[in-house]
Amino acid sequence: MPTLRLAAIVPLTAVALLVSIFVGGSTLTPAAIVHALLHPHAQDDVTIIVWQLRMPRTAIAACVGGALAVGGAMLQGMLRNPLVDPYITGVSAGAAAAIALAILAGVAAPLLPALGFITGLGTAILVAALARRGSGLDPMRLILAGISISALFSAIITFAITRSTSIDAAQSIIAWLAGSMAGRGWHDLLVAMPYLAIGVLLAALAAPPLDALRAGDLRARTVGVNVERAQWLILASTSLLASASVALAGMVGFVGLIVPHLARRAVGSSAYRLLPACALLGAALCTLADAVARSIVAPSELPIGVLLAFIGVPTFLYLYLHLERPV
Repeated sequence: MPTLRLAAIVPLTAVALLVSIFVGGSTLTPAAIVHALLHPHAQDDVTIIVWQLRMPRTAIAACVGGALAVGGAMLQGMLRNPLVDPYITGVSAGAAAAIALAILAGVAAPLLPALGFITGLGTAILVAALARRGSGLDPMRLILAGISISALFSAIITFAITRSTSIDAAQSIIAWLAGSMAGRGWHDLLVAMPYLAIGVLLAALAAPPLDALRAGDLRARTVGVNVERAQWLILASTSLLASASVALAGMVGFVGLIVPHLARRAVGSSAYRLLPACALLGAALCTLADAVARSIVAPSELPIGVLLAFIGVPTFLYLYLHLERPV
C-alpha cells in the first residue's frame, strides 16, 4: 500500500507543475499555452511568457521545494526531532546576511546567488564544527549552534537594513528575505543544478543508515552503521540542498518542516519511500504556492515566503501541540 501511494503522488505532482505553467499574472488561454508548449521556438509573446518566464519558475520552484523537503526529512530523522528543518543549520541566515551586505556594497545582482550559496555552505560547516563531539555530531549541540548562529546573522541583517541609505537597497534585502522566484531563469537553475545533484546523490547514499539512526545512535551501531560518517553525510547533503535553495529563491520557510510529516502519513517512515515522496510533495507544494503568489494579487506579486508562512505557522503550532510519536 505505501508503494502504491508513492506511485499515486507522481501524477499529483505532474498536475501541480501543469497548474503552475497555466496560472500566472498574465491571462493566457489554455489553447495558447498548449500551442506554446508544442512550439517552443516560436517568437510570439505567449511562447516567450511560457518558456522564458513560467517554465523556469516552475522548474526552480519544484527544485527548491523538493530539496528543502528532502533535507527536512533527513534532519528530522537524524536528530529524532519532528520540529526541525534544513534552516536549523544556519544556512538561510548566513546566506541572507551575506546577500544583504553585498546589496549594500553594490555587488552586481547576478553574483548574489553564488555569494549566498558559498556563505550558506560555509555557515553550515561552522555550525557542524561547533556541534562536533569526538568524531561525530551531537544533535543537541547542532540545534543550539544553528539557532545561535542564525540569531547572530539575523542581527547583522537588521543592522544592514537600518544602516542602509538607499531605499532600493533596503527593499531588495527585504524582498530576498521574503523569498521569491521573481527574476530567476534557466541560467540560475543551471548554476545551482550541480549542487542540487550532489545533494541528491548524498541523500541517496544516506538513505540506508537513516532508518537505523531514527532508532537511536546505539541501536544504529549495533546493526553495523557508522554513525559518525552517516551524520556527516546527512549534514553535507542537507547543507548543499538548503544552500542551493536559498541561492535560487531566498528564504522559503516551512517546506522542510511540513512536507516530511505529510509524506510520512502517506508512505510511512522508511527512507527508501519517504525521501522520494518528500521530493515529489515538496515540488508540488512549492510550485502551487508560487503560482498562487504570482496570480493572487496580479499584476503585483506576493512573496512566496509570506504565503507559506500563513500555512506553515498554524501547521507548526499544530505539530508542536499534538505530535507525540517520534519521526
